[in-house]
Amino acid sequence: MMNHYPSLLLTLIKVRISGLVALSTATGFVLATGTLSLQLVTPVLGIFLLAAGSAALNQYQERHLDAVMERTRSRPIPSGRIAPRKALFISLALMGVGGAVLKMGAGSTGLFLGLLNVLWYNGIYTPLKRITPFAVIPGAVIGAIPPAVGWIAGGRSLMEPQLWALALFFFIWQIPHFWLLLLNFGKDYEKAGFPSLTATFTPPQLARITYAWILATSFACLAIPLYGLGHSYLVYIALAGSAVWLVWSSRILLQDSLNGRVFRLAFREVNIFILLIMIFLTLDSLMFVK
Repeated sequence: MMNHYPSLLLTLIKVRISGLVALSTATGFVLATGTLSLQLVTPVLGIFLLAAGSAALNQYQERHLDAVMERTRSRPIPSGRIAPRKALFISLALMGVGGAVLKMGAGSTGLFLGLLNVLWYNGIYTPLKRITPFAVIPGAVIGAIPPAVGWIAGGRSLMEPQLWALALFFFIWQIPHFWLLLLNFGKDYEKAGFPSLTATFTPPQLARITYAWILATSFACLAIPLYGLGHSYLVYIALAGSAVWLVWSSRILLQDSLNGRVFRLAFREVNIFILLIMIFLTLDSLMFVK
């Protein structure tokens, strides 16, 4: 059992999602400062630990529902490999340490935003999923806050339009990201008793709605330079090229014959897209901001 404990812990904290959250915080910091410095470490680590603890708490909250779904029944708690009380202790410990680290790296405002994200995810979005299939829209706020924490840690203000453009982009991106997951696992959600859009819309209808959100994500990406983020024609071209690529490659959602492979491909491309945008904006800020 001990040999498998590290991998169980990584599954419990949803390490890839927590890592992506931390990366978005790092992006916010670099865009705010134009530098890579040791000052980056504490806010990014703090957010990672908070996100990891929040993910573990989510699995504790939904352990009975996870046991019903094919996709989640092998997670550490429903599979019996980690006791619920131990998972709860791990989640609280991670969030406690993460909050302390975040306070050091991003001050009181950064800590407030980090705790707000935990509250929004575990206290609002998680229970709201059991009430309405549209919970993803208010839930998308959780994607907009981590870049703001990095921005604050870099000494900038919450009121700057550059931050709002960046936060809006991350907010909109969350919606097709979540809905493509739903298209992949909608029947599983229904089996667990979650209200699912797949019970209201046919897969082609839901795919077209998701494609509309992908278009909105691409337009939000193109709007970023209009608010003062991006300092070279290279990044403008890279952002525009990425947006066009996403719209073009996701057109498979508009075809008449849809299957799990189509949804998995679109989900992968949406995730690649967000990574590309973070990389392009970060490199531009490091290379062209004096």
